[in-house]
Amino acid sequence: MMNNSRRLAVAAVALTMALGLVAAPTTAEVNKPSASPEQVKAIETWTYTLAVQAATFAAPLVAMYNLRSTVAVGPKAKAAPNTIWRMEDISTPKLAAESGYVSPNLDVIYGFGFADLGAEPVILTAPDSGGRYYMIEIVDMYTNAFAYPAGGASGYKGGKFALVGPGWKGELPADVKRIDSPTRWIELQPRVMVRNEADLAAAKKVMQGITLQTLSQYSGGPAPKPVAYDYEVPRMKPGVATSHMQFDDPLQFWSIFSAAMNENPPPASQIEALLPSFKYLGIELGKQWKPSDVNPLILAQMKKAAQQIGPLALGTMPLAGTLKNGWVIPPANTGFGGADYLSRLDVAVFGLTANTATQAIYYSGVLDGNNQPMTGAKKYTLTLKPPMAYAKPVPPGFWSVTMYDKATSYTTPNPINRYHLADYDNLKKNADGSITIYMQTASPGPDKESNWLPTPKGPFYLIFRNYAPDASVSEGLKDRATFEGPPGVMPVGGK
Repeated sequence: MMNNSRRLAVAAVALTMALGLVAAPTTAEVNKPSASPEQVKAIETWTYTLAVQAATFAAPLVAMYNLRSTVAVGPKAKAAPNTIWRMEDISTPKLAAESGYVSPNLDVIYGFGFADLGAEPVILTAPDSGGRYYMIEIVDMYTNAFAYPAGGASGYKGGKFALVGPGWKGELPADVKRIDSPTRWIELQPRVMVRNEADLAAAKKVMQGITLQTLSQYSGGPAPKPVAYDYEVPRMKPGVATSHMQFDDPLQFWSIFSAAMNENPPPASQIEALLPSFKYLGIELGKQWKPSDVNPLILAQMKKAAQQIGPLALGTMPLAGTLKNGWVIPPANTGFGGADYLSRLDVAVFGLTANTATQAIYYSGVLDGNNQPMTGAKKYTLTLKPPMAYAKPVPPGFWSVTMYDKATSYTTPNPINRYHLADYDNLKKNADGSITIYMQTASPGPDKESNWLPTPKGPFYLIFRNYAPDASVSEGLKDRATFEGPPGVMPVGGK
């Protein structure tokens, strides 16, 4: 027969269960006193803050998982692992939506390829572009751009490179240069400059010369056993970039994070310093996270954090960067956030697989010059005056300004199919040598149409890019307090 104290304990647990605060208890849990309302509130508060920090760490990995599903392993994959999907044109609204790639550049044609280095290295062949600007960015599953075999300081002559996964031991051919990857899966993202429709065929020729082969294919040796990929398919809100992580069920964020992390563990320093705290959320390296294993009280906080992490990333951009004249001046560690988890998060959500500052610099125009949101209901101008030190490229680099729909983070249809303006365009100059760009839904008139960048009808944002920046620009980012970025986008009429 139960004594009174045990009977009261069981009754208290039953009441707490009825209120939906905890999962079914074990025998050991029955013998523990139930939490008071004050303790329940404290647990909710603390686990929510922990879940936000865990989601901050996890989101770049989840965003890469989502992109991998779109490109390589999902039900509508564009290119199998260890091959490259080459977009046939610049990122028009249609192609941007198909790729699921947020804030795409419009000065280039893109390639997307995910390589699985688990079984053997993958050999990358890069062509000599004959001086045409192109780059090959290689990104780990935590969005760190850890190698550039072509572009910027690597030049444009190309070569052959062996991409080697963690722990692989073996011999490589003598004619390849070794590049070690921190994660099993990597993404390769070639970009080849294209000026206009007439230039497209030549740009495509360079893109076609960028190829991947497994080591066994390259050397003619025996191939490892084929890998069967059976990954959970992200179920997302349609029409929104997958890096915004708007899951139908927010808890899928956590199951995907767990699976992706177990397959691609973070650096040992992060495993030791960070992951032990995640155990309170049921997240442990080497163990697949399941919502059924987590106390519903904690699960509710994890769901809320997963729902909010995308908007939190967009809202904290001026914290990770510096807001000046409506532009976010990026942190110097853009593209390789490492253990700066906020910077890494913001870049992943807003501009997934952004380049490092030595390769390209992105100024995000999130507000106008009055620090107000921009909308197609108004007309705006952007006047660029020499010397434009923030946009100083090293030839064959360039600068450009691109327009995006704020709701989707993709380019948006417009009457003249123009999504960006660049320094190589036939831009009309003012008498003092400055350039005025007109941003509005309707044409500003025949005399200004060469400088017209059409806007969507609703909210929009801009990205000003400097590709192959001079070293003085990337160095200047290290002191953002003194760094002068682009001038403000001003509403016509001043309001």
